[in-house]
Amino acid sequence: MASTCEQVEQGKISWPELVGETGESAADVIENENRLVHTRIILEGTLINRLYICDRVLVWVNNKGITVRTPTIG
Repeated sequence: MASTCEQVEQGKISWPELVGETGESAADVIENENRLVHTRIILEGTLINRLYICDRVLVWVNNKGITVRTPTIG
């Protein structure tokens, strides 16, 4: 049986097309395209723990709520 990480990574793992979209819209698209992941919208410049979490996607946004980095699993 595949591990949770292996199952998650069989789906889509990055979303470069979402840069420039609102963070909330990007999060909705990500969770619809890979139902095994959970998104977190993070304000650019926020310090976070850089642990790799295979079912998490960080959506980095600027102060206007616009996605500024390619969301990827981790």
